[in-house]
Amino acid sequence: MSWGAELWDQFDNLDKHTQWGIDFLERYAKFVKERIEIEQNYAKQLRNLVKKYCPKRSSKDEEPRFTSCLAFFNILNELNDYAGQREVVAEEMGHRVYGELMRYSHDLKTERKMHLQEGRKAQQYLDMCWKQMDNSKKKFERECREAEKAQQSYERLDNDTNATKADVEKAKQQLNLRTHMADENKNEYAAQLQNFNGEQHKHYYIVIPQIYKHLQEMDERRTIKLSECYKGFADSERKVIPIISKCLEGMILAAKSVDERRDSQIVIDSFKSGFEPPGDFPFEDYSQHIYRTVSDGTISTPKQEGMKIDSKTTVGKAKGKLWLFGKKPKGPALEDFSHLPPEQRRKKLQQRIDELNRELQKETDQKDALIKMKDVYEKNPQMGDPGSLQPKLAETMSNMDRLRMEIHKNEAWLSEVEGKVAARGDRRHSSDINHLVTQGRESPEGSYTDDANQEVRGPPQQHAHHNEFDDEFEDDDPLPAIGHCKAIYPFDGHNEGTLAMKEGEILYVIEEDKGDGWTRARRQNGEEGYVPTSYIDVTLEKNSKGAVTYI
Repeated sequence: MSWGAELWDQFDNLDKHTQWGIDFLERYAKFVKERIEIEQNYAKQLRNLVKKYCPKRSSKDEEPRFTSCLAFFNILNELNDYAGQREVVAEEMGHRVYGELMRYSHDLKTERKMHLQEGRKAQQYLDMCWKQMDNSKKKFERECREAEKAQQSYERLDNDTNATKADVEKAKQQLNLRTHMADENKNEYAAQLQNFNGEQHKHYYIVIPQIYKHLQEMDERRTIKLSECYKGFADSERKVIPIISKCLEGMILAAKSVDERRDSQIVIDSFKSGFEPPGDFPFEDYSQHIYRTVSDGTISTPKQEGMKIDSKTTVGKAKGKLWLFGKKPKGPALEDFSHLPPEQRRKKLQQRIDELNRELQKETDQKDALIKMKDVYEKNPQMGDPGSLQPKLAETMSNMDRLRMEIHKNEAWLSEVEGKVAARGDRRHSSDINHLVTQGRESPEGSYTDDANQEVRGPPQQHAHHNEFDDEFEDDDPLPAIGHCKAIYPFDGHNEGTLAMKEGEILYVIEEDKGDGWTRARRQNGEEGYVPTSYIDVTLEKNSKGAVTYI
């Protein structure tokens, strides 16, 4: 199967076919280029997606802790690696397929041009030989006709009796001349014909087959190159499939690592305040002014007449409108974290102590290294001056002393908060067991109040009448009390609209927490404001409008 033997007369078609082959090669190269751009854009979009959803960590406190969050961030990391593999695919295709195709296409064009030029030259040479042969043939034909005319003229004169001998002799000479020239042209034509036949045979059996053979080999190499590029196109992606599979396996492992129990425990650890739930409220006997019955089997608490609570007798006019707390600025964090609930404070202090211990260990290691280096310098003075290490050593010792003081201070705070939590738990436990406590030392929760000044007593009855009279002339009636609350730890209330309170202080609740973490409360002197819901124990009344009914 040879183009030279089978397609000896199809030079123009072979010219078109080889050009089509190069065009097809370049078309495939364009396809690969567009595929590379798709891979690059895909990888870029994946990286942008990962960057968009990756956490922006400004501090350690904002680092994700839930297993579901950690799993999602692991998936993002695996997806980022997956995007990197898409970039590897694009790079491999660009180098191994597209770049190779463009170089080969350039070489192919040059080779094709050379072979076609050789074929055209061979054809032009054969055409030249044919023209020479054709010219000699025409000249021979023309001389033969002239010789035939001279023969006819000589015979006519020779048979003409009136013709002179000179005319006959002249015609004979002309005949001989034409005959001689015809013979010469005949020999020239024969030589040209023989030469043309030889060149034609050489052209169609040697030169053209050789040129067509080169064109055929060139076209077959082009086909082979396309086959190799097809394979390389697939191999570029097949090489990264194991890594992509690992990325996908990593995503599956991340999904399996989600632990709902652990996340629930993290929520508990994050928001646990450390306080015990409020105990039962004691029964308060308001019928003492009717009769007084004392029985060992009856649970009763003597109560002064002034302990009757009425919102109209205890509240005054609100001092202006309170600021809404949707965007309330947070107060500055205290060094000992006393602004936090006990459990959260304990966790923060423990974290700080751990960090300080790690810093102290680093400083200790640095001190040991400096001491060793100083010993080496003292034994080998040529290596360095031992005195040059003294400032650094002194600085390290100072840092160690500072860190030890910090650790001691934070450990003292930690011991304090752990002691308070334990004491509060003991008090809560004892209040659950025994509700009979001294009347002047009992809080509305039934828990023991350390400070006698914090006892709650109602205002005198005559003062209540005076307030009722004043309230009739108020422009804006104050909100009725819907319950009461007890401060479980102090609150400064420096911000506008807040209400400062002391630990153990009893306040009236006039507006429940709306979900923003703040409860509106009022003192007995009429001062109102918002207090943190997590800082108080709240008890709401059931059906009364103004007075608080203790349950």
